[in-house]
Amino acid sequence: MAEDQGFKRINFFKGFVTTTKDWNDAEHYHVEKHKLHNRCFHGAGVVPGYRQELKVRARGRADMSVEVSPGYALDGQGNDIILYETEIKAINKGDFKLPLTVYFVIKYVEEFTDFISYKENLDFKGHRRIQEKAAIEISITEPDISREVEIGRVYLTEDAKKITDAKDPLEPGPNEIDLRYVPRAGVVGGYLPMELINRLRKIIRMQRDAYYRMARDKKVLAANGAALGLMTIDMLLESGTVGPQNIMPLLSNIGDLEWDTVTEIEATKPTLKSMKDFGQFKHSVEVFRDLVDDKTLQLNENELVNFNSLDQVIAAKEKGSLSLSAIVGEEIEPTVMENGENAISQEWTRIKEHSAEMPDVVTIEGQEWTLIDTIDILNKDSEQSHMFQIIDARDSWRSRQRIRYPDGVTVEDVGIAHEGGYTSFEIHNVTPNRPIMLLRRMDYARGDFEIEYSVNEVRVGISQCPGSDKRFRWRNWPFLIPAEFVTSEVLRVTQKAVTAARDINMYRFWFYQAL
Repeated sequence: MAEDQGFKRINFFKGFVTTTKDWNDAEHYHVEKHKLHNRCFHGAGVVPGYRQELKVRARGRADMSVEVSPGYALDGQGNDIILYETEIKAINKGDFKLPLTVYFVIKYVEEFTDFISYKENLDFKGHRRIQEKAAIEISITEPDISREVEIGRVYLTEDAKKITDAKDPLEPGPNEIDLRYVPRAGVVGGYLPMELINRLRKIIRMQRDAYYRMARDKKVLAANGAALGLMTIDMLLESGTVGPQNIMPLLSNIGDLEWDTVTEIEATKPTLKSMKDFGQFKHSVEVFRDLVDDKTLQLNENELVNFNSLDQVIAAKEKGSLSLSAIVGEEIEPTVMENGENAISQEWTRIKEHSAEMPDVVTIEGQEWTLIDTIDILNKDSEQSHMFQIIDARDSWRSRQRIRYPDGVTVEDVGIAHEGGYTSFEIHNVTPNRPIMLLRRMDYARGDFEIEYSVNEVRVGISQCPGSDKRFRWRNWPFLIPAEFVTSEVLRVTQKAVTAARDINMYRFWFYQAL
């Protein structure tokens, strides 16, 4: 390699007659310096945080094929190996003597392209470019990191009929994809939106102090570990070493330390356990842990990290601050606005059970509210005119329900539900600087969840949906958008579940405004 004898750059001067060797040497210099940097600063392996990290997954087709997602890796020589599109690889059992382990590897390859021949002089011809490509191969020998990077392996049995994802990633079984031996290249830091970083800093410092007080004043020893963990993440944020590739694992560690605190309180602190805020605190820790450990939330198709999911994780952490501070005896101002029963007039809560057609005007505590817009779910024209869409959902489904309101009236309607992701839509005919009441017809058979609303990309607050009713299932659930968030004649609204692993259903929207 060039560094063994020292690097030499090309030096141009007046009268220097260059040859093809000079130009190729100049290009070779930059390539080798880049490879040296990769070897020394990043090592070899899959680069965390780029695309879908060359993830090998089962295709769900009950066959002997897998798909490899786009990603980036470095081999032991420092070559950049980039896969830009998902690639399918199929295993032919007849090619191997089973049982044995097969390896999926990715290699750096070069291909001469753009051939040209000059008809004026046929001695002048050649390839004008070298294409850098990635090749995925199936091997039965242990991968050699100097020339290839392992991205997965499978132990195949003679009776194998399909390859599946591992039920237990830490202990994959026969014919399951094993990702335990995929090497990781070194990455430090990376881009995270400063709005999210600043919210995270605020909540970390707030909860760090609360856990310190819990350890000192309430003698909960595990709380000291949670405080130290939060302090460590705070220092990492300040040093710039937190990035897309490590933010979720770091937060997952915090969730484990917080759960140790919950466990100790339940086992040794009956007084704290009996506090009404303890149940809310425990629930917030459970939600937070579920979110940070949900691998499906961590990567988007086109982003280094799913920033919407990180926002959801931080919102869950913010939600638990109030109950945590109540336990330790010092109130911390909540950073997420409550929008539940206590925040909305009881006259609005009665409208939740209104089974007839919604009136054009309703009077609430002497204030007239005018119906300014509606969205009829699964009505194509209504959805298109309001830019209604469900984004990044893990699953969604349509539903036709013929069920009753609490007054016994049966209503039939069609709607849609989704799990994961979020819903986005527009509200029209808006008068700025006036509050809006959003009503969502929903099936209340499975409640006990929270939805976060944003308006024009500004977080408004949380809609709480406690309880459930499996007999009288229709409700028109209200959410108040305060006047300070109503800043334009058309509002872009997003709604997403804060509660982990819960589906959100909707059949119709009504929007009232105090004019």
